[in-house]
Order: sequence, then C-alpha cells, then structure tokens
Amino acid sequence: MFTLSAPMLLRAYAAGIFPMAESAESRELHWFDPERRGILPLDDFHVPRSLRKALRRGPFELRFDSAFRDVIEGCAEATEERPKTWINHDIVRLYAELFDAGFAHSVECWRDGRLVGGLYGVSIGGAYFGESMFSRETGASKVALVHLVARLRAAGFALLDTQFVTEHLCRFGAIEIPRTDYRRRLAAAMERKTDFRCVDQEAALAELLEAATG
Repeated sequence: MFTLSAPMLLRAYAAGIFPMAESAESRELHWFDPERRGILPLDDFHVPRSLRKALRRGPFELRFDSAFRDVIEGCAEATEERPKTWINHDIVRLYAELFDAGFAHSVECWRDGRLVGGLYGVSIGGAYFGESMFSRETGASKVALVHLVARLRAAGFALLDTQFVTEHLCRFGAIEIPRTDYRRRLAAAMERKTDFRCVDQEAALAELLEAATG
C-alpha cells in the first residue's frame, strides 16, 4: 500500500498542491489544486478595530512551536460550529514529521497554562501555507492569526496561502487569485531565505498594528 511521506508532501506544496481528507475517520487523502486560490496579502492585512484593542491588552500568552501536535489535535476537534473536520490520522502524522524537520510551525494562545487556541501551517522559503485554526476561548484563533502575520512580515515572508477564502478570513483582507498568479507568487516566495523562529515578536506585532488597516 502506498504511504505518503513528508518529503513527498513538501514537493506537492512546492507545486501548489495540498492534501485533505474527507473526514477525520477517512483513510484516504485527496489532492487539491484549485483554479482560484485564497491568500492573505501580508502588505495589506486588515485588523478590525475591536481586535486591535484586544491585542494591545494581551488577552493570551503567545507561544510558537511549543505544542505543535496539540494544536493539530485541537484543530481536529469536532465542535458545534464545525461538527466535521478533514484532519485524519495521516494528516496528524505527516505534519508532525514536517514539524520535526523544521518545515511546519504553530502559533498558540495559552491562558493559565492551558492551550485555548491556535493555528498551524507549513513553511518553505518565504511561503507559509496556513492549514487550520481553532479556538476554545473567544477570539483565540483571531489573535493567533494576527501574531502569525506579524511574524511572517518581520521574517521576510512573501506569501500567506489560505487555500480557500472564508467569510472569517475576508475580515482580514483575504482574496482569491487565479492559479497561474498563485504559482508565480509561490515560485518567487520560495526563493526567499527566511527564519520563522528568529523574530522579536513584540516589535513585530507593534509594527503590524501601526501599519494594518481595518
């Protein structure tokens, strides 16, 4: 039986393709290469005013890459708003392997020692491929997203891929672009040298909030 490996997954991302399962119980992965791709422009990121105020209050403790597998499992949890997810056992395994190899990262919101929200994705060069996010407390995933964008901007990333555009992401300025445009941006972004971990997060967030519209 064919088993997808982490190196194969990286090659797929480099070609503009990503996998999803039909459900958490599914044993198969399906490949997607949408005609129109969702992205969040890093230079035109919107932060709603109410969220900007909350960020300045610092409602959560932010951590990066401290509980990657827990973040994936949080994203895989069924909720009233999201009774079905696409994250199955193979997804958890593959992205944990990418994390161990330094190609995947998580942004985490903590309160009183408890993980209350976050997101994860894959990074290659100057491209970050956002995969999923979750919240156990109001606003946690939104705060994680803003901190992600602040870090990507400060680290020199050029592309934040959201795969699809949702109403939630539209609030932050997400747009759809044609596949050909996406591949051109992806190729350019992958040529960049970046370091996700070496960022002054406090300074990066302050710069983003100063520049962001919304």
